[in-house]
Amino acid sequence: MASPSGSPHRSLYKVVGSPPWKEAFRQGCLERMKNSRDRLLNRYRQAGGNVPRGAQNTFLVHEVMEEEWNALQSVDRCAETLAQVEEPVGLAVLEEIQQELINQEQSIISEYEKSLQFDQQCLNIMLAEWEANPLICPVCTKYNLGITSGVVVCPCGLYIPSYSPELTESKLRAFLEDRVHEHSMHCSHMPGFSVTEGTGEKPNLLMSCVACDFWAIIL
Repeated sequence: MASPSGSPHRSLYKVVGSPPWKEAFRQGCLERMKNSRDRLLNRYRQAGGNVPRGAQNTFLVHEVMEEEWNALQSVDRCAETLAQVEEPVGLAVLEEIQQELINQEQSIISEYEKSLQFDQQCLNIMLAEWEANPLICPVCTKYNLGITSGVVVCPCGLYIPSYSPELTESKLRAFLEDRVHEHSMHCSHMPGFSVTEGTGEKPNLLMSCVACDFWAIIL
C-alpha cells in the first residue's frame, strides 16, 4: 500500500475519487473481511475474547484496507487511474468505509458469540438430561443406552462389546461427564460422539470436537 510520496497510512488518503473507484474499493474491502472470517475469529480467540486496545479497537479492519489497497494497485487499470489523481480523497470517504468494516467485524464476532452460547446451552441441556434420566445414547441423542454384562447397546445400532463386565450405567455416565467437562474447560463448542473401530477387534466410543480438534476415547 506504499506510495512514492509517503507512508502507507498517508497513501490511503490520496486515492481517487470517481464514485465507481470508491465503490470498487469499498466492495473489495467488505468481501475481503467476509473471506477473512476464520482469521478474524482465530485472533479473537487468541485474545481471549477481548477487544484489542488502539487501532480503533479492531482486529483486522486496517489490515484488510491495506491488503485491498495493495491488490488494487497491482491491477494495471487501477494504477493508471491512480496516477491521474492529484486531489486527495476526503477523510469522510475512508472513515465511512472503515466504519462499515468495523460494523462487519463486530457482526462476525457477535454471530460467533451467539453460536458459542447456543452450543453451551445445548451442552447444559445434554448434561441435565444425563443426570435426570436414563443414560441417553450420545451418538444418536434419541434413545436410551442399555448396558448388560458390560455390553453397551442402543436401538440406533450402537453396539460396543464388553471391555469390563463391571461397566454400569453410572460408570459410563461418569466417563462421559468427565470427558465433556474436560473439553468444556477450554472450548465452548458442542462435542460429537461416534463409534469407531479400535486397534483391536472391538470398536471404541469416541468423543471429538471439530472446533478445537479435541478427541478422547470414552470406551
